[in-house]
Amino acid sequence: MSLVRTLVLLPMALIGIASSAASHADTNGEQWELVWSDEFEGIQLDRTKWKPERSCWGGGNNERQCYTDRLKNIRVEGGALRLIAYKEKFRGPDRPPEIAVKPNPDKTQSYTSGKIRTLGLSSWKYGRVEFRAKPPKGQGTWPAVWMMPAANVYGSWPRSGEIDILEGVNLGATCPQCKGDVGENRMISALHFGDYAPKNKVRDTRVALPSNALPSDDYHVWTLEWGEGLMRFYLDGRKYWELTEKDWESTSPKAKGNPVAPFDQPFYIMANLAIGGKLSEENNDKDVAKNAIPAEFAIDWIRIYQCRTDREKGLACMKSVEGEK
Repeated sequence: MSLVRTLVLLPMALIGIASSAASHADTNGEQWELVWSDEFEGIQLDRTKWKPERSCWGGGNNERQCYTDRLKNIRVEGGALRLIAYKEKFRGPDRPPEIAVKPNPDKTQSYTSGKIRTLGLSSWKYGRVEFRAKPPKGQGTWPAVWMMPAANVYGSWPRSGEIDILEGVNLGATCPQCKGDVGENRMISALHFGDYAPKNKVRDTRVALPSNALPSDDYHVWTLEWGEGLMRFYLDGRKYWELTEKDWESTSPKAKGNPVAPFDQPFYIMANLAIGGKLSEENNDKDVAKNAIPAEFAIDWIRIYQCRTDREKGLACMKSVEGEK
């Protein structure tokens, strides 16, 4: 969800595979153990697991929404989390508490939406992060599920890293370079790292379904498997991206002699639906389309596993490269 990007595009081919709801997932004779989950049952957000963010600053990307803690924008209904964006003027706190100045001024935006985080509640070092989600379509919509460090061990953004598992930007909007006839049908995954801006770095990729259908037409399962010096990204069970410690770096003095930094610390997870912002408004059909709002980002469930036999490095449970292309 961060501003500065240099896209590294890779060809992809994906197939659908259902995800297990069991507390253990067998992989290569080892086991992923379920350590945290939210199935989004019931009628309200579980606040022992999530904290809604209240902010209007635009995420450093010139986004146009205020995130609120209202049932209108954050709902648990029909067995799913629903983050809903509306066009309406709203005034709220500029920044979230951890990066706010004192006093934290108010700011007015033209849209409202929802964002939830496990910051201060739960974080994990290595494991398997999996969720089933249905992103919205529309020029100017920007849903995401992503992870940030629980503590800035190596310094503030991006020195301590950022992991973007799913980002959907302008799904269904005009896209001459996209395959198929449905418009923008690619989802983004990314890592942010390096030194402070403007020396920050990003590696990212885009992935489409094998049918070239819009991801917004149905639910799909995204998976990140993360171990020491290794990350693998999957969509509906098929690997589409792999990164090793050679693909990232840390310029922090605290990372000297540590080749896997900054992605060797606990990270928390969050989900949000942004409206507008540099990445969405400067691409495809530009701006925010009137018919894109209201928009809804639906998440069926989120599950976090850790390797039962290898909590320290998380590598023993990771799928082999063979057969995963």
